[in-house]
Amino acid sequence: MRRFLRPGHDPVRERLKRDLFQFNKTVEHGFPHQPSALGYSPFLHLMAIGTRSGAIKLYGAPGVEFMGLHEENNTVMQIHFIPDQCQLVTLLDDNSLHLWSLKQHSGASELREEHRFTLKGPPGSPPSATQITAVLAHSSREVLYLGTESGNIFVVELPSFKALEDRTITSEAVLQRVPEDYCNRRSCELVEALREHPKNPDQILIGYSRGLVVLWDLQNSKATHHFLGSQQLENLYWQKDGSKFISCHYDGSYTQWPVSSDNRQPEPLENLVPYGPFPCKAISKIYWQTTKNGLPYIIFQGGMPRASYGDRHSISVVHGSQQTAFDFTSRVIDFFIIFSSEPAAEFDDPSAMVVLAEEELVVIDLKTTGWPAVHPPYLASLHCSAITCSHHVSNIPLKLWERIISAGSKQNIHYSTMPWPIDGGTNIAPDPPQRDLLLTGHEDGTVRFWDASGVCLHLLYKLSTVRVFLTDADPNDNMNTLGEDEWPPLRKVGTFDPYSDDPRLGIQKIYLCKYSGYLAVAGTAGQVLVMELNDEDAEHVVDHAEADLLQDQEGYRWKGHEKLRTREGPVRFEAGFQPFVLVQCQPPAVVTSLALHSEWKLVAFGTSHGFGLFDHQQKRLVFVKCTLHPSDQLALEGPLSRVKSLKKSLRQSFRRIRRSRVSSRKRRGASGNASEVQEANTKFDQDALQEMELAPVQRKIEARSAEDSFTGFVRTLYFADTFLRDSSRHCPSLWAGTNGGTVYAFCLRVPPAERRMDEPVRAEQAKEIQLMHRAPVVGILVLDGRSTPLPEPLEVAHDLSKSPDMQGSHQLLVVSEEQFKVFTLPKVSSKLKLKLTALEGCRVRKVTVANFGSCKTDDYSENDLAVLTNLGDIQIISLPFLKLQIRYPCIRKEDVSGIASCVFTKYGQGFYLISPSEFERFSLSTKWLVEPRCIVDMPEITSNNHVHNRPGVENAARKS
Repeated sequence: MRRFLRPGHDPVRERLKRDLFQFNKTVEHGFPHQPSALGYSPFLHLMAIGTRSGAIKLYGAPGVEFMGLHEENNTVMQIHFIPDQCQLVTLLDDNSLHLWSLKQHSGASELREEHRFTLKGPPGSPPSATQITAVLAHSSREVLYLGTESGNIFVVELPSFKALEDRTITSEAVLQRVPEDYCNRRSCELVEALREHPKNPDQILIGYSRGLVVLWDLQNSKATHHFLGSQQLENLYWQKDGSKFISCHYDGSYTQWPVSSDNRQPEPLENLVPYGPFPCKAISKIYWQTTKNGLPYIIFQGGMPRASYGDRHSISVVHGSQQTAFDFTSRVIDFFIIFSSEPAAEFDDPSAMVVLAEEELVVIDLKTTGWPAVHPPYLASLHCSAITCSHHVSNIPLKLWERIISAGSKQNIHYSTMPWPIDGGTNIAPDPPQRDLLLTGHEDGTVRFWDASGVCLHLLYKLSTVRVFLTDADPNDNMNTLGEDEWPPLRKVGTFDPYSDDPRLGIQKIYLCKYSGYLAVAGTAGQVLVMELNDEDAEHVVDHAEADLLQDQEGYRWKGHEKLRTREGPVRFEAGFQPFVLVQCQPPAVVTSLALHSEWKLVAFGTSHGFGLFDHQQKRLVFVKCTLHPSDQLALEGPLSRVKSLKKSLRQSFRRIRRSRVSSRKRRGASGNASEVQEANTKFDQDALQEMELAPVQRKIEARSAEDSFTGFVRTLYFADTFLRDSSRHCPSLWAGTNGGTVYAFCLRVPPAERRMDEPVRAEQAKEIQLMHRAPVVGILVLDGRSTPLPEPLEVAHDLSKSPDMQGSHQLLVVSEEQFKVFTLPKVSSKLKLKLTALEGCRVRKVTVANFGSCKTDDYSENDLAVLTNLGDIQIISLPFLKLQIRYPCIRKEDVSGIASCVFTKYGQGFYLISPSEFERFSLSTKWLVEPRCIVDMPEITSNNHVHNRPGVENAARKS
């Protein structure tokens, strides 16, 4: 009865828990998933991006970020900043308008939705009458002009969104002075573009889709000029002095029109088809930027010949004799030019082009010869090749940090050195307390090193493993090489490249030792590479070794992919991490677990067939252990052979159902004739219900059959210096946990440093533990005599951790998917266990040890287990007593890929993928919290004879 009772609440512990634990989702790293709209404020120097899911994100200087979310979750179609204000308007695909403001609230500011509005037409009018196609935020900051599919232009007041019906510009009024023959041929149709005159705010340019352009006088409510275009209109752009404007068209042409002061019928100055004479794609947007040297920049999207380049996504830049068509690897959503926005400036003098493509943000420096790309400090394209794994390393030593940055800077010599041009706002967040790295493995065989210390996830260095292997693609191929006379002059830009030369190159496991600079990476085809950091380019032979994990087994045949072919002879590597040894597992199955001990110079690796240990100093295989069960046929089929697997799993499912039905019938038959048994069962049920009201009952863990597939799958590997043979002598050891609930422990004999190269490392199996419920083992941990987790290799040598207590008895913690169990060492007798309590069938997916510090005092911190379950919950469990401290819902249980991608940090933070291109960052600690804090200043502005003074706006950038 005692085990069902709830323990009493300890108020001291409850207070301490409040000082230690707090759940926050703090910032989203990476590139917004499915972007749909782009906006820019030359006044605030802020950029806004809208997405198909209704999110809106504002970015300025590095660290200046805001985020909002429309309740409707509809696609954001357009974004327009209100001139000289901290406000913007969004148009969604449900035809609703939303006004957003940066406003101060409780001592901090946030991006808040102020109003929403849907344009309504007269009763009985079709939906197209009010379907908004173009928006103009007027410089008076008092009204919006809304062009519609019907050709009418409605006017709404700001900020109230009140429709001013008496100021509506109807298509009938526009057509009054248009020549009759033109009127008969073409109706106004939908409004394609609205542009305010740069010198006269009382005039606006109205462009209709059929080609008609009208200059409208707002004061007198009449058209002053009609420009009779003959091609379908796409967009308009005013020149700076207001004497001319440019129209671009569906046939790939653009036209320059003069605007005279008299009432003569205007004729076009020039009409050009840049990539004619063959049929071309539409030019959907155009800029005409003036410069001091007299040669304008003409920048336009599209216009390429349809037959040969109809599938290209391009933006062309023309400046005198210099012309380049920037070729993007994904669809261009929108772009803008950063130029001098001072009213007194005589010329535009463009400095940068900012392009939002579907999968990345690309910024081109227009000031530097050759127009190089600018390395972005945020909005990184994490998924330039699909992410396959991630690994976080906290508190990187300064020397290693500087060496990684130095290696990365040598890779970035082709980037522009100009400062980041989107520099609105000021980052006032405190400097990160330490240097953190997030490493991501990718499908194309690359590993990217990201600065994860602060709000901006910034790429430091990229490592490629492709050079070690022979693939179809030559790594020396240059995609950007062009012949001198090639036309159009295409140049590929951006880093997004979703295509992998060979899926076997994919990185599956990463392990970095921050003290020694050793790095181990393992891949899809059983390849394990051990690397060390070199500050210079080098050419050397990569040593090869094979690990046959089926050496003692007969009758098995691998049906999966072949191993990767390796290059013979010396291979040239760039400065950075350079591989010096390759261990190839046989069969070449996916590497499922990896561990590196840089002090002992050992690397351990596991697959679905077994695990092995390799001495990377002597470059010698120490041992291999096959973990296959006779029924593990699925493990030999590989990831590309699934038909038989499906048949077998279905067959096994039906067998289990049949067995359960038979056993339930037997139970019913045995108890059906005994009334005493029925009464006893009834009484027991009533007692059990009463007990369940006192405390939640732990779910019974059912033993799994050894016939379940993949029992030999090695889930975790762990090095420890502990007591394995007897309690008087400790020794190095390797622990391995499998999918079938088995834990193997090997005693290692590592020669001392002076004889390290002369004597071999020896290993001998010392223990084998079989968990009764046979659930997969997802974590192994050894606690020292003070019940503290053993330090990392070389951590004590660098005076960053206390020496482990070797006087008291050690304990072994084995974490399976269904329970936590503590054993004493060296006897391996069960001491304590915690079963996961969840009627839904909760299972552990990720587990790590995290250090939690108190927010009230620097003198107290404790180590706990951070656990992620298959339901998306995060649980914090105390060590060594395995008491549940707190539970937080974090990830939707349906988001299987998000749960699989989650990685915890050493200090109670975490990352998981909310889309293929974005990491959500969260914190479980009150002390370690990385979130944006920024301030946006509203400078004094003089416009329309009004002077507006605005106070600064401070932002804590919490998500709305």
